[in-house]
Amino acid sequence: MTALTLSTAAASGLRADAIVVGVAKGPRGPVVAPGAEAVDKAYDGGLAGILETLGASGAEGEVTKLPAPSGFKAPVVVAVGLGAVPEKDDTYSAEALRRAAGAAARALAGAKKAAFALPIGDPADAGAVAEGARLGAYAFDAYKETGNGAKNGKGPLGEVALIGGKPRDAAYKAAIARATAVTEELNRARDLVNTPPNDLNPESFAAVVTAAGKEHGVKVQVLDVKALEKGGYGGILGVGKGSVAGPRLVKLSYTSAKATKHLAFVGKGITYDSGGISLKPAGHNETMKCDMSGAAAVFAAVVAAARLGLEVNVTGWLALAENMPSGSATRPGDVLRMYSGKTVEVLNTDAEGRLVLADALWKASEEKPDAIIDVATLTGAMVLALGNRTFGVMANDDAFRASIVEAAEEVGEESWPMPLPEHLRKGMDSPTADIANMGERMGGGLVAGLFLREFVGEGITWAHLDIAGPAFNESGPFGYTPKGGTGSAVRTLVRLAELTAAGDLG
Repeated sequence: MTALTLSTAAASGLRADAIVVGVAKGPRGPVVAPGAEAVDKAYDGGLAGILETLGASGAEGEVTKLPAPSGFKAPVVVAVGLGAVPEKDDTYSAEALRRAAGAAARALAGAKKAAFALPIGDPADAGAVAEGARLGAYAFDAYKETGNGAKNGKGPLGEVALIGGKPRDAAYKAAIARATAVTEELNRARDLVNTPPNDLNPESFAAVVTAAGKEHGVKVQVLDVKALEKGGYGGILGVGKGSVAGPRLVKLSYTSAKATKHLAFVGKGITYDSGGISLKPAGHNETMKCDMSGAAAVFAAVVAAARLGLEVNVTGWLALAENMPSGSATRPGDVLRMYSGKTVEVLNTDAEGRLVLADALWKASEEKPDAIIDVATLTGAMVLALGNRTFGVMANDDAFRASIVEAAEEVGEESWPMPLPEHLRKGMDSPTADIANMGERMGGGLVAGLFLREFVGEGITWAHLDIAGPAFNESGPFGYTPKGGTGSAVRTLVRLAELTAAGDLG
């Protein structure tokens, strides 16, 4: 993975394959951003004019390459767009820096080292650039002949030197350490999401978690089919019974001796979703390896919290199953007795995520955490409502929901608060069981949230993140977001853990 260093060296003297500078979109053309003063001076103050001649405007994500000035040890200057010039007295946002760094890092695939001379005014800016660069450099080519993370025959950018960083400053070093931990775990989540389902099933997913737990001091407990049957986990078993790869419930526990709060994260982990007997049609099942993105996010967030040594207890629950049709699969019309004791009439076996989450939510509730947050690629309805880049947030507490949306915005993840309308609950009434797993078609994402709420322990603050839209990017890469698995919600969960540790959440 791309290495990070802080550098106080002049851009002209750094041995690198490229110097990255920022350019913004001004009212009269491109404007060279702070951090690039030395590079601009070497062009006799004409860098903006040269870039405009080459067609650059400073628009977000735009990348322009040009020969470096005479006397520079790096042969190439890479100008990356930051978007609009900030208003007077404002600075570039952390997200603008992340996206620019990501676009530049992706454009430099194959390079060994690049010096980033982007606007870095404080440790937070350095952390944002570091995050963007490492996330933008990500590549998943494990199954291609090139291998070893190569991208079209070129490996990811090897090293990023942040010009303007202070190598001996504790705050700067802490920002880089945080960026390193979060991006490594987020990229691990991306790897899992991108792994084909013939290689990633509930058992192998659990093995990856167990190995990571040993490495980072996180306690891992795995409930296999026998343990699930003994414990009465009817939801997880009901979804997984059609597959030869049996389901698992995995618990990760990170504890801090100084913690006064306890968060529980619950992740949907359907390692492949065919829809079961309610089979998905062609065109809707080709990317269903990504249906475990919620579990991958929870896994990454718990390990990141451990690596950062946050003073909060964090428990992760991964509800893992493969949803397949077979002679042993759950049928529409079957009734499952859940871990909570409540019965569910299964009207559609493709509404399986809520069934595995229900068992995990009730199990998480038994520990009486201060809050539970579940993450899932749960409904196509949420994608229709919010598009491919925004996840929906539902909760049983409006203030908690607002805090999650605010935390997501802070770390650069797009989210939107969604309601839980009480009138939609009646649509899940069943003449046979306590509740059905389907309700009204319109507002289907909200109906799913209402179903999950039924399995949260009394008095426990809870939120549901439906990441069905942003979890898997089927279009081209942008900013620091690659095609394929994105690692959606990881940074939001880590930030929520940090806020809880600081006493600023709940």
